[in-house]
Amino acid sequence: MSERRYFGTDGIRGRVGEPPITPDFVLKLGWAAGRVLGGGRGARVLIGKDTRISGYMFESALEAGLVAAGADVLLVGPLPTPAVAFLTRSLRASAGIVISASHNPHPDNGIKFFSGEGEKLPDSVEAAIEAALEQALSCQPSHALGRARRISDAATRYVEHCKATVPPDFALFGLRIVVDAAHGAGYQVAPRVFTELGAEVEAIGVSPDGLNINEGCGALHPQALIERVRASGADLGIALDGDGDRLQVVDGDGSLLDGDDVLFILARAWKESGRLRGPVVGTLMSNLGLERALAELGIPFERAAVGDRYVHERLKATGGVLGGETSGHILCLDRATTGDAIVAALQLLQVMRERDEPLRALRSGLRKVPQVTLSLPVEAPRRLAREPHVQAAVAALERELAGLGRVLLRASGTEPKLRITVECEDELRARRLAERLAEAVGSPPV
Repeated sequence: MSERRYFGTDGIRGRVGEPPITPDFVLKLGWAAGRVLGGGRGARVLIGKDTRISGYMFESALEAGLVAAGADVLLVGPLPTPAVAFLTRSLRASAGIVISASHNPHPDNGIKFFSGEGEKLPDSVEAAIEAALEQALSCQPSHALGRARRISDAATRYVEHCKATVPPDFALFGLRIVVDAAHGAGYQVAPRVFTELGAEVEAIGVSPDGLNINEGCGALHPQALIERVRASGADLGIALDGDGDRLQVVDGDGSLLDGDDVLFILARAWKESGRLRGPVVGTLMSNLGLERALAELGIPFERAAVGDRYVHERLKATGGVLGGETSGHILCLDRATTGDAIVAALQLLQVMRERDEPLRALRSGLRKVPQVTLSLPVEAPRRLAREPHVQAAVAALERELAGLGRVLLRASGTEPKLRITVECEDELRARRLAERLAEAVGSPPV
């Protein structure tokens, strides 16, 4: 992807009050998006958000900018990112906008877009919006201004969509589930979906105050869910991140399943049922053990660049329906257009019900290779990753592993950090090699 001034791998993100995450910029971003997405006719744009206190401010700014450009606005309030993708398509909007910094803490926020098909915007459209931002802001005449209204039943529409991704006779009666919504966008709809399907649900992380999103809870901090599952004797636990597109699962014994575990379970079950099409698509971060386990099952596996948008692009290109990231973004493209934690959890529960087996049994056959990841705070991660001395250090480690492991160095698309990942059969060796590469980069790991 070409370098951009504002857009990263998942929209525009940063610290609230610091450029570009300021009210004036977001107002102009709404105006620029309205001009580009409307195509000269006037767009219809849906806006959702997570529970950050700054979401109110940016919702108003986007609304003002879009209306000034002549676009109509549909406001749905706090809902998961995949809900905005679904509603954009369902309500025939030109585009959808999510105000969220996903798994980041509350001082951060961001803006990400969906096309009218409920998919991430193509690079070309993001580039056109950036170009429009360089123009002087103008306002349509009064008669051509857009209008704004709230969609009062948005949450119910999304809940019904989630339930429709499993068979009509599918039910969760007899299951006790702990749901951790990270005090985020799924705090209302996530417990409701599983309750309406018959599960006995204990909900945690469902008391957002504008400041506690992702704080010691949710998919980023699953220890709270692990402890609650163990203490309550629940059959399993489900954790979302702040914007509801990332999933982590806890088995009844308290063991944690990440995105690689979920992909393996679904891929094997879908292959046997005939539902699987095309390759399973992971990322450069997907565990080598997943690739090996799928190969043993005769399931093709491909790697995309890190970021669910790139997994989506590869699935579309290959005709695949299942892909995702170790972090928990799971894409089931025969059920949803983007990564959706609730939808993915339902597909997993469907496999559990059909096989009448606990999760620990369903993931037997997957042996992960030890993987160590360090994050280095740096000012220009993309440029630093290309420095000759850094590339030489990576090449030296790859020669040392001699094909028996992997080294990955990548710039984060959402934070000013450089990620170092080393994978090999010996975890202590992997850590030593990762730390050696961190020293070569010249910044202490965090």
